[in-house]
Amino acid sequence: MKILSKWGLISFLYLGLITFSTAQSLVSKVIITGEMRNVMWKGQLKATISLDTISDKSNLYRFGPLDSLSGEIILLAGKSYQSSVLPDSSMVVLESDHLKAPFFAHSHIANWTEEILDEEIQSVFQLESYLESRMKGFSGPFMFKLTGIVRDATIHVMNLRRGTKVNSPDDAHKEKVTYQIKNQQIELLGFFSKEHKGIFTHHDSFLHMHLMTADKKKMGHLEELFFEKGKMKLFLGLKRD
Repeated sequence: MKILSKWGLISFLYLGLITFSTAQSLVSKVIITGEMRNVMWKGQLKATISLDTISDKSNLYRFGPLDSLSGEIILLAGKSYQSSVLPDSSMVVLESDHLKAPFFAHSHIANWTEEILDEEIQSVFQLESYLESRMKGFSGPFMFKLTGIVRDATIHVMNLRRGTKVNSPDDAHKEKVTYQIKNQQIELLGFFSKEHKGIFTHHDSFLHMHLMTADKKKMGHLEELFFEKGKMKLFLGLKRD
């Protein structure tokens, strides 16, 4: 086994500290309200936050499920959108500031660092691995965006009837409605953290993402995504000035 000298070890730790500090200085603070596990396992469906209580909406990005798991929410650059399921299972997306959520994440991001997503990254799993590598030394949380054309995507909208009792994730998701998106221009808002499983990501992922089509006719929680090669841009959030 190779043993580092004292100065080699110091250099190694110093470089690690630089990597951590650089990544940490990159991202804007993400504020999380409520916890996914309290909703999914304890049935705490009532709102823990009302979006109109956040007075400063400049450069604000946020997303989560709608109160009582009756829809989905996304806010992009200060504009909030709600998606809901109609009786015929079609989706409606409306702009509204008067929304509430049982768990939520938001961040003020004045600037984004932009890069073209590598053509080899074609799926959510590959994206997660890339972000983990890209932000090595920083475990999160941070927000990111993706814009471009998706070849195929699956999103869902929660559609739980009010008054439904929830004791497990299966209960919470039993009335969700899924939608397919093919060859469309989209904007995706994502959350990455290695520290928030069960709080804002599921137990088997570091990611939570909501997707909206450019025509604003479809928006929901992302389940699967396959990118169009060379057609996606990645944006990482910077701290406010």
